[in-house]
Amino acid sequence: MKPFFAIVRREFLSYFFSPLAYVVLTASLVMNGILFSGLLQALNSPETPRSMFWSLYFTNVFFWIFIMAQSMIIAMRLLAEERKSGSIEALLTAPVSEAVVVAGKFTGGWFFLLFLWLPTILYPVLLSRFGAVDVGPVASGYLGMALVGALFVSAGTFASAITKNQIVAAIVGFVFIICTFFVGVFQSFVNDPEMRDRLSYLNLLEHMDDFSRGIVDTRRLVYTLSMVVFFLFLSTRALEANKGK
Repeated sequence: MKPFFAIVRREFLSYFFSPLAYVVLTASLVMNGILFSGLLQALNSPETPRSMFWSLYFTNVFFWIFIMAQSMIIAMRLLAEERKSGSIEALLTAPVSEAVVVAGKFTGGWFFLLFLWLPTILYPVLLSRFGAVDVGPVASGYLGMALVGALFVSAGTFASAITKNQIVAAIVGFVFIICTFFVGVFQSFVNDPEMRDRLSYLNLLEHMDDFSRGIVDTRRLVYTLSMVVFFLFLSTRALEANKGK
């Protein structure tokens, strides 16, 4: 396991040597701060139940834009940069498998995504000063965010594994992320009840809605983790196919 943890550590710390990482971090803090402020103003309305705050925070359109953009930017460099510079060859000639390289790279990128959201944990702390905060929806909401983020970063990792150009990896990764997001949304356009139920299982909007209400459905966990493993498997195979090229 030492090679895996070494790759994770190297990948996570490498973000802090890139100006882009600080731009993404600053933009995330500013945009999340604006969103938090807007939701607080909405809570001032007597028509808005306080229990709806975390549901609104984790299911609004800005949340999805943030996490998609962050995942795309984080993942685009994971393998594409290594392949372009040629350092991937040195990494693969070491006593470590392609699967360990992909898993380590993905985990390092995913940890950085979680790091971007770490400051937002102060939001429930601030709210607790003005009233009771239900820990359940907060914890499950962040769990849902972490799982969705893992899915999007894994999709971006696959895109990064099939090209040497980071810009191309970002574009292809965004396409993969959009596809995983919209595949379940199409349930609204399906008339067959059985097909609607199946698509509902794939609907990330419903996933986050459940998590934000404090509902942790094992079916949601299984689907998300299965998709993460699927994209990492594809990334590994892509890396094996392009080895030496």
